[in-house]
Amino acid sequence: MRKTFAFIIFSGVLVSCTQKAVTKDISELKAEVFKAEDDFKNLAQTKGIAEAFYVFADSNAVIKLENDSLLKGKENIRNHFSQPRFGKATVTWKPDFIEVSNDGTLAYTYGQYVWTTKDSLGNKKDFKGIFHTVWKKQKDNSWKYVWD
Repeated sequence: MRKTFAFIIFSGVLVSCTQKAVTKDISELKAEVFKAEDDFKNLAQTKGIAEAFYVFADSNAVIKLENDSLLKGKENIRNHFSQPRFGKATVTWKPDFIEVSNDGTLAYTYGQYVWTTKDSLGNKKDFKGIFHTVWKKQKDNSWKYVWD
């Protein structure tokens, strides 16, 4: 009886010390992150950059700007991209690589983007580059970016 009780206690301690099990296969989680990236891009094209970067931001999201300064928080991100200079801009991207943590709570992506602006005469200018985004799984099982 003591051995059985000790085994039950030991098993409980062992189980409580292990990592949270992932209920989905990593490939399914990668597909979720890819869909989040695609939905994010589509929202930017249909509702605008400010709205998309706000909707897909974690409450503690950070964006590294072109001058190596940081933009912190959802509201600051929305306010930044609501500036008139972004009103005529569009952005498109597609991840070339997606990785998800073993516990399924974090992911990162990178790939190519094209940022297009128009000058006062309506001439388009493309800026191409590489993006890197870190994603965090939310309590509602959605994915929001924490770093972009």
